[in-house]
Amino acid sequence: MSKTKQLIGVHGHGSKHWVGDGFPVRNLFPSNGVRQLSPFLMLDYAGPTDFEPSDKPRGVEEHPHRGFETVTIAYQGAVDHRDSAGNSGTIYPGDVQWMTAGSGVVHEEKHERAFTKAGGVFEMIQLWVNLPKIHKMTGPGYQAITASEIPVVTFGEGTFARIIAGELNGVQGPAKTFTPVNMFDLRLAEGGTAELQLTEGHTAAIVLLRGGIKVNGGSAHGPAQLVVLSREGTTITIQGVEESVALVLSGEPIEEPVASYGPFVMNTQDEIRQAIDDYQTGKMGHLEATA
Repeated sequence: MSKTKQLIGVHGHGSKHWVGDGFPVRNLFPSNGVRQLSPFLMLDYAGPTDFEPSDKPRGVEEHPHRGFETVTIAYQGAVDHRDSAGNSGTIYPGDVQWMTAGSGVVHEEKHERAFTKAGGVFEMIQLWVNLPKIHKMTGPGYQAITASEIPVVTFGEGTFARIIAGELNGVQGPAKTFTPVNMFDLRLAEGGTAELQLTEGHTAAIVLLRGGIKVNGGSAHGPAQLVVLSREGTTITIQGVEESVALVLSGEPIEEPVASYGPFVMNTQDEIRQAIDDYQTGKMGHLEATA
């Protein structure tokens, strides 16, 4: 017999700032004080922002990561990326970039050239997912997940979930994860309802990008709201008060110490100091200059 997850709280963004000159973000955690969302470390919601046409791609220059994964979900606009492991590509609307920084990678992210020249609305999410100690120094990896590779579970007309990672109603998402994680891109029609079964004891949260929802006895109205649910229980029932877009997250908590400094997330301060030294001495690689 399933048990309903309890709604613990609804939170707005804690900070609003630019990442480079291409990503105006609202941070939905942890800057608002919400920190008990392991294995999820941080979530930035970029946009929606209307950019004017430009000849120079906006974005963020070379920067390192170690000890976790970054997940970028594109809703509007497009991003070119490249890294010191030799990966490069473009993330278009509906696509997902799942990058494992692991032992260390250096990368850059900039608006895609055609989008830069034409201008338009830019809207994306970047989520940081922790790695357990045993995998923090795994080799860097990259999963390019296109929109066509993401399966869909339909709940009714205009109400559906794209299964990015994990499993829903017997449908498995394409992302490979180091610990159990569910990630569902949820779209709700006005009056539409989605009932989700998640794992007992796992962290659970809903990121409401826009619209309004009722969920397990509470409600949230966007834009940019974070709904936190109890680890206890398995069932979430979400109803669209109006047409809505949300991201459902759940995952097995990683009950290990967290030491972090900027783009590095490890277990101890000694490991952080080593990460800084490794980056500064070039052990994570560097990017070649482009024309």
